[in-house]
Amino acid sequence: MKQKKAWIRIIEAFVTILLITGILLIVLNKGYISKNDNSEKIYEDEQVILREIQLNNSLRQEILNIGVLPVEWNNLSENVKNKIIFETPSYLNCEAKICSVNEICVLNEISNKDIYVQKTIITATLEKNNPRQLKLFCWRK
Repeated sequence: MKQKKAWIRIIEAFVTILLITGILLIVLNKGYISKNDNSEKIYEDEQVILREIQLNNSLRQEILNIGVLPVEWNNLSENVKNKIIFETPSYLNCEAKICSVNEICVLNEISNKDIYVQKTIITATLEKNNPRQLKLFCWRK
């Protein structure tokens, strides 16, 4: 009889530990699960910025006329830089880089923030056939 009571106590203790652990995991993960993920919105905003540049003939011409690649954010033409700054939503910081199409194009300064990246190819105009890739790196403020 005493052995049955001992086993019942052990099972009760085990079930209690499982219940407490389950409740703690639910409480701790609640903040992670309900975290607001706006990555889709950020990618859409980046695509809008890139499309605006891609459809603007003067900006396309400036990008295609660049001689030495890659071109970092600090060395980007003022017109392209201003267009990106003007089109960037207020909740984002963005930088761009222009590279050759075959080149791996990465941001030189890596931060500990989530960086969202989109790219577009700027192709030929009537005068030039020298495709470039324009990569946009954005992160939340």
